[in-house]
Amino acid sequence: MLKLENICWTAPDGKRVLNGLSDTIPDGKLVAITGPNGSGKTTLARLIAGIEQPSAGRILLDGEDITSLDVTERARRGISFAFQQPVRFKGLTVRQLIEIAAGNNMKTDRLCDILSSVGLCANEYLNREVNDTLSGGEIKRIEIATVIARHTKLTVFDEPEAGIDLWSFANLIQVFQRLRETLSGTLIIISHQERILRIADEIMLLDGGRIRASGPADEMLGNVLKADSAMRACHKQEAVFNE
Repeated sequence: MLKLENICWTAPDGKRVLNGLSDTIPDGKLVAITGPNGSGKTTLARLIAGIEQPSAGRILLDGEDITSLDVTERARRGISFAFQQPVRFKGLTVRQLIEIAAGNNMKTDRLCDILSSVGLCANEYLNREVNDTLSGGEIKRIEIATVIARHTKLTVFDEPEAGIDLWSFANLIQVFQRLRETLSGTLIIISHQERILRIADEIMLLDGGRIRASGPADEMLGNVLKADSAMRACHKQEAVFNE
């Protein structure tokens, strides 16, 4: 279980991005964190992963205070982070990348199972380099394959829909649905896409660096979509006014 206690974060320019977030993220759930641009979604994801440190507050994982731990130490405790724009590794093959994620050499049959689960043919991809020849959708699915191979207790995806086409996004939704059904760990997805919100178990809505609402998706979805639409319209009017 992940617990956030009065989390604050201030940018180097002095702007307060997160202001006193407190919530509990249960085990074994798919949790969507949503909100308008600038609401603090990605910052919160980076704080959970250990890429950034909070200005105040505590982060606890299964009762352990991990606030001061860096990204490597949190990875050892079972936290994975999937970037909005996945890293490409020239000279490293898909097989090698998945095996590094798993921490050991893997039989081809197991590698085939993992790639098949994200909609990729192992014969076509195992020996390909993880470089610019892969499309945005392909690299996203390969990154998810490394998550499956690693099988951590908590995985954070930062806007996985960014930079991919609609066909690839539709396939990613199916992948996340399968992950939700088969992985025993918790998935946190940062997104404002309604289709992702609809497959979530829990939804957290951020606005202005605060949690506006949080709870079971079936209770929150309608209100969250209305609130998110209203907040976007409000922020758009503010932007026009400030021009």
